[in-house]
Amino acid sequence: MLPRFVGRLGIADAVTIANAALGFVAVVVAFVDIDLAARLILLAAVADGLDGLLARRYGGTDAGPYLDSLADVASFAVAPAALAFVVVTDGLNISLESVSAELLFVLTICALFVAMAVARLGMYTAYDTADDYTEGVQTTLAATVLGAAILAGVADPVLVLAITGAFCYLMVSRISYPDLLARDAGIMGVVHVLAILIPNFAGRTFPYALLTLGVAYMTLSPWLYWRDREDTSSQTTTTHGNA
Repeated sequence: MLPRFVGRLGIADAVTIANAALGFVAVVVAFVDIDLAARLILLAAVADGLDGLLARRYGGTDAGPYLDSLADVASFAVAPAALAFVVVTDGLNISLESVSAELLFVLTICALFVAMAVARLGMYTAYDTADDYTEGVQTTLAATVLGAAILAGVADPVLVLAITGAFCYLMVSRISYPDLLARDAGIMGVVHVLAILIPNFAGRTFPYALLTLGVAYMTLSPWLYWRDREDTSSQTTTTHGNA
């Protein structure tokens, strides 16, 4: 007897499910090799964008939006929180052998990141998928910024904890973020892939570039990103990858 999903899920859904698996692997690897874990999270973000392209090319399924949000919980909620937890506890020499006030504080911030990411993903699926903008920082972007920061060597534990805490609010804020035009998403995608493949090239140029682009979009696009909504609506990125 064939599994229930045979004939019901498409190629885009398969990539989405693989994205969730990457999130789990990143969590485990974070306790062994923090740079590799960061690269896996960035790879999951690439898969998150790829499934949207495949859905547009070959057609999506009714299960697609739900699978997308479920996969994002693993890759862009749990995995980056685990990444931040390891960086902060290692950097501040917080022992995991006993419960301390410091450990509880770090654990609370990281758990809150997961909780707010899940809330943001649920609201995105319910309210934002039909629009060319979304409210709150995308979980994919939050994970990308954290991953790129680690690969760029910006791994001061206090700063990482502060960034993680800031995302707890930004992901559920009412700030509107426009969907990127295909042209701009393509440019960022190229930098994203190069940051994964050759993170140490020329003094970590590509992780720094990805971090700069991510922070620039996060801080400037709600007010300065120009687009003609009538003429360019067909050129925007798909709903996949914007959660």
